[in-house]
Parts: sequence; C-alpha cells; structure tokens
Amino acid sequence: MAQNREFGNRRLHSLLGVVPIGLFLIFHLTVNFMATKGAETFNAAVHLIEFTPIKIVVEFVVIYLPLIFHAVYGIYIAFTAKNNLGRFSFFRNWMFFLQRISGIITLIFLIWHVYTTRIQAALGAEVNFDMMATIFSSPFMIAFYIVGLISTVFHFANGLWSFSVSWGLTVSPKSQKIMTYITLVVFLVLSYIGIRAIFAFV
Repeated sequence: MAQNREFGNRRLHSLLGVVPIGLFLIFHLTVNFMATKGAETFNAAVHLIEFTPIKIVVEFVVIYLPLIFHAVYGIYIAFTAKNNLGRFSFFRNWMFFLQRISGIITLIFLIWHVYTTRIQAALGAEVNFDMMATIFSSPFMIAFYIVGLISTVFHFANGLWSFSVSWGLTVSPKSQKIMTYITLVVFLVLSYIGIRAIFAFV
C-alpha cells in the first residue's frame, strides 16, 4: 500500500510539473518577452492579467497549490533519491542529479521572485516595466535571475523527459533518445526567450 501511494505521489508530482506548472512557465515567459517590444506593450500585457476575473482564485488553484506540492515532494525526492546507476546511462544519471540540484535552485529563485513581485504588489506596489527595470539595475540581480531562469527552464525541460517515461509515453530506447533531443530544443528556446526578456529591462 505504501509503495502504491509513493508511486502515485511521484506520478502526480511529475504531472503537476508539466500541467499546470510547466504551462504557466511558458505563459509567464511569453508575457515577459513582451518587454522586448517596449514598456507599453509589456505593461498592457501585465495589466490585462491583473484585471482577470477571480485572478486570486485562479492563482491559488492553478499555480500556488500545485507548486507547493511539487516543491515539497520534490525536496523529499531530492534528499532521498539515489542515482540509478544500474538502470540508466552515465549521461542520464547526470541529468538525474542535475534535476535535483536545479530543483533546489529553482525553489530559492521562485521564493525571491514571488517576494519581489507578487508580495510587493499585494503591499501596494505596481508590477510593471519600471519595477522590473529597477530590479535589473543591479548587475548582481541580472546574474541571479539568469541563473534562476536557466535552472528553472532546465528543471522543466529535463522533467518533460522524466514525465514521458513515468507516464509510459516513451518506452523504447529510441523514443527516449528522441525525447532527449526534443527537451533540449525546449530548453534552448525557453532560455533564449527568458534571457532576451531579462535584457529588455536593462
């Protein structure tokens, strides 16, 4: 019974990392990319989201609650999991290890990012182009966000590979190899979008 529960928790953890968390990541990076088109375009995109009906309910149900479960259970996995030396290749074991490290870095980054944006907005600040430009006025914060962004995107992209395996979408070695290339493209594209957005605020 305990093994079945853990198996179910791991599958749920994997699923939430893609839906809705991964989809929200793509959406969030897309909105941020609007900054490359200028302050007015970015502000218009952000304000459209801010005035979405029942925004708080949507945020908690679709983002925060799934993210909390994914983060808490992810920490448990990170500190209890062992490398599968007998099951996977040397490369895949490195990806297994980096997935745990990137998860911890991503969690730290997300806590800071939420504090400097969503919590500040709840305290009366306005989330707009000027707010982000102020954050990125510090070279340290630029570097911090780049590391956090790359870590987050890697965690998502590499998590897609694990998701496809754990949910039986890629069973054969050939399909898993193809999925590796697909996730590499996802990583590169989303990293490009995110980094372009960061420097649009500088």
